[in-house]
Amino acid sequence: MDYMVLYASVTGNTKKIATEIFSALPGMSKDMQNIEEYRGKDAEIFFIGFWVDRGTCGMSVINVLSELHGKKIALFGTCGMGRGTAYYREIEQKVKVWIPDDCEYLGTFLCQGKMPMKVRQKYEISREDPREEAFRKQMLKNFDEALFHPNEQDFVDARAFAKRLTEE
Repeated sequence: MDYMVLYASVTGNTKKIATEIFSALPGMSKDMQNIEEYRGKDAEIFFIGFWVDRGTCGMSVINVLSELHGKKIALFGTCGMGRGTAYYREIEQKVKVWIPDDCEYLGTFLCQGKMPMKVRQKYEISREDPREEAFRKQMLKNFDEALFHPNEQDFVDARAFAKRLTEE
């Protein structure tokens, strides 16, 4: 098989990006699975998706990445708490360390994704300290912006990411 798209998704955001990446991959020699269901099916190129939790990926992703050898690997993910190149670069650095040295790392695509309402509720309580209050307001703003992601532009960007990596 040419391509395997694996993803870990709690809210559905990363699954949506996985579907877009899968749709952009050429040919018929490809598969897509939830990472929890993956049982070692082989491929030349792996697209591994994750939701960002405290700036990194979960153990199911770490376990799969650590077991892949001699493969080409691309990462993708969704992140509720913020957007931006610098933050995404930090996440990428934390996750790609789990890729074995005998693999070829192809790159990472990250975009914002909506979060559960319980996250917003955590930040709705006012704070007395002005610094904490400013942070709280920024988190509420970020949460509200994330409600619209992943959006159509994120899908376009995810498909472009997959096409770029498979045309090289």
